Amino acid sequence: MIEIYLNKPEFEYDIHSLIKAFFPKDNVEIYYTDDAEIQGKNLACTAHEVSKMEQNGKKPQGETEDTEKVLETIRVNYGKKEITLDWTRVELEENYHSSFAVDFSDRIQVKNKLKQELYGFLAEGCKETLPWGTLTGIRPTKIPMKLLNEGVSEEEIGQYMKDTYLASEEKINLSIDIAKRERKLLEKIDYENGYSLYIGIPFCPSTCLYCSFTSYPLAAWSSKVDRYLDALEKELTYVATKFYHKKLNSIYIGGGTPTTLNPAQLDRLIRKIKCSFDLSHCVEFTVEAGRPDSITRDKLQVLKQHGVERISINPQTMKQETLDLLGRRHTVEQIKECYKMARDLGFDNINMDLILGLPKETLEDVRHTMEELIALEPENITIHSLAIKRAARLNIFKDYYKDMEMVNTKEHMDLCQEYCEKIGLYPYYLYRQKGMAGNMENVGYAKEGKAGVYNILIMEEVQTIVACGAGATTKRVWPTPEADGTHRIERCENVKDVGQYMDRIDEMIVRKQRLFAEA
Repeated sequence: MIEIYLNKPEFEYDIHSLIKAFFPKDNVEIYYTDDAEIQGKNLACTAHEVSKMEQNGKKPQGETEDTEKVLETIRVNYGKKEITLDWTRVELEENYHSSFAVDFSDRIQVKNKLKQELYGFLAEGCKETLPWGTLTGIRPTKIPMKLLNEGVSEEEIGQYMKDTYLASEEKINLSIDIAKRERKLLEKIDYENGYSLYIGIPFCPSTCLYCSFTSYPLAAWSSKVDRYLDALEKELTYVATKFYHKKLNSIYIGGGTPTTLNPAQLDRLIRKIKCSFDLSHCVEFTVEAGRPDSITRDKLQVLKQHGVERISINPQTMKQETLDLLGRRHTVEQIKECYKMARDLGFDNINMDLILGLPKETLEDVRHTMEELIALEPENITIHSLAIKRAARLNIFKDYYKDMEMVNTKEHMDLCQEYCEKIGLYPYYLYRQKGMAGNMENVGYAKEGKAGVYNILIMEEVQTIVACGAGATTKRVWPTPEADGTHRIERCENVKDVGQYMDRIDEMIVRKQRLFAEA
């Protein structure tokens, strides 16, 4: 366990994220030693309780003498003109100390300096560095994208990212390369007069071990799917009416697993979209077919006849033992059969998702999966680094799975890139998540002309994405950049619970009406 003590809440998220990057398997808790600046924050116990317990030589709330011995204690104290860092490694009887002057009038500069100092002595104490340095955000390509748009040279961008974020040369080059491809792909997108549409189908054949998305087992909800579509169509009608004067640039139907809908329901949904929206400016229509155990020829035929050009068939791995462990109720052969079926029906833009760092998977297992995939030659392969979310069963029952090794390294990522390049796939978008295996990233690879436009738009946050369905989050992006080059973004969320979504659909529409009142 690692305890972090702060005297003020500034940069709490950045501190916590960076420490978790070095200690992904440890429980990290934050305590406050001064309640003057807390304003109701209370992650573990109140500042007053911590201060009082420290004075009495007691453990913070929730801990007993039987609790596992604390291995690390990190303190961050903000003074008037400096920040002090102290790290006590109890088990190793080591101490690290750093004090540095800051100008608190420049928040960004203070944050960067704090993270650099914290990174420095964590790297020294752990005897390791992180591939992305101090970068803990999920969209690292936004940095080179912004600088490229300002006319900064690639060399200057590289030096800036190295000096500011301490990132490795390899990751810097990857982010710049992808930013350049994204800029080219987004040239066709009308940010000011355009928007994209996300539609969520929150049902799945079963819940995978690693999954934390809003999804419901179809077996328990099959009788209510049509009622869900009734609510969804009502929301889509509002969006189509509100945005009739805007250009719809891309559509993405995700989930869950959209192909849990039967052929008639899929037909109903896509007919509703085509009847309600002008698709003449739509450059991409994607449906995440996803789970092979949900795909049938009839469903693929519905998608094909309605002009859906991009689909996903997601194996995650081609090792049967891992599929069984994850709770994915399909076989490796089913993956291949679904892929062949889609090819026979004429689909020429197929994405396949993989996850690195799955339980018990070795580098040779990853090699085997990549061999199987390149034999199929999909137009897109997306490499995900396993990120264990709080709501995933891998985390909820972590004691049960703690002895199952989950490894992702630079060697794993490089291996996947080499295989992708063998069939002409090159990286076109990238994002990161908290708790990723190996502190790596997710990278989308695509053939020329087959990159997923929606994937770039959702990551770069340069265009409004209107999201419909249970658990969907709409992002309104103002097209004119702010003074710092970023875009003003506001969000509104739909309730996650399917029953609540159906019962409160009018409220979901009102939320959008408020968000787009001035549009």
